[in-house]
Amino acid sequence: MPEAREILINGRFLGRRPTGVDRFAFELLRALDDLLEEQPHPTLRFRILVPQGVSASFRHLAVETCGRRQGLQWEQLELPLAARGLPLLSLCNAAPLFKRQQIVTLHDAAPAQVPESYGRAFRLWYRCLMPWLGCIAPRVLTVSQFSARAIAAAYHVRADKIRVLAESGEHMLRVAADAGLLERRALLGRPYVLAVSSMVPHKGFATLVRAVELLGADCGFDVVIAGGTDPRIFAGASLPGFVRHVGYVTDGELRALYEHAACFVFPSYYEGFGLPAAEAMALGCPVIAANAASIPEVCGSAARYFPAGDAQALSTLLQQSLRDEAWLQAAHDRSLAQATHWRWRDAASQLLAALT
Repeated sequence: MPEAREILINGRFLGRRPTGVDRFAFELLRALDDLLEEQPHPTLRFRILVPQGVSASFRHLAVETCGRRQGLQWEQLELPLAARGLPLLSLCNAAPLFKRQQIVTLHDAAPAQVPESYGRAFRLWYRCLMPWLGCIAPRVLTVSQFSARAIAAAYHVRADKIRVLAESGEHMLRVAADAGLLERRALLGRPYVLAVSSMVPHKGFATLVRAVELLGADCGFDVVIAGGTDPRIFAGASLPGFVRHVGYVTDGELRALYEHAACFVFPSYYEGFGLPAAEAMALGCPVIAANAASIPEVCGSAARYFPAGDAQALSTLLQQSLRDEAWLQAAHDRSLAQATHWRWRDAASQLLAALT
């Protein structure tokens, strides 16, 4: 039997409030753990390295604390020392600069291609980090064919070293829906469309704001915005009273919002994958999305599309779609069908293939 080879995993993400890339990392490792429960790998063993104070539990992925620092200093200084002589897998964009024996995951090329969404210091750091990691790593992972092309173009990474592990929204199916938010915020009285807000410009919420202004007060439905909001985007907008900000929500509350929404609106003009759309489709929520970046790759024929940044087109499409009961039902069915294309188990199997 071949000798087992150990793969170390960068577990820095386990100690912070989850973002989209953190969700990818956790769900991928969870699915990998499930695969190893069913069939132990004959040649690979895994160990997750984490900073002090970070804990996690998996059945077949050992977790080990190393170093005394936290955050970026731990990742750049102590992690590569602890990983000396062994391959390291990093799943959340950042990885040690001075570690050649590693597999890195670059989710997109957003800092290079939509620089308006990032501060100067962040852009400068990633302008150095991403091309260097893409150059020194023998294998680069990403989350869509769009991102693979973008990374090759923006960071001059050889296309033959890039492998795609698509994300999935099926983790929402494990969460019990919590409809208490809908009752507290009186969201059950009439139809609503859902958007999940973000602070960065490329998520397209300025377009949504303009589209909502064009709708007028008699449109017949509410617009519910979940998540953080950027005061710069909404300041000065003449938003009608039917726009509801519900702020940060739990996964259970988010599931209830998806399940009760007439449709999900995704106005982003740059996405490495588009996890919120995948989550919406996994729960059968119809999707209206910008025709940009990876979004058509992820949503396929399940979504209705509008030109990115075109507020008038989005406003018109919202009015048409919410009055079209036949489309809403067909889109529900198409969303569920499209969601079956993306499974965390498949991503974990693709990861194993990329490591062997």
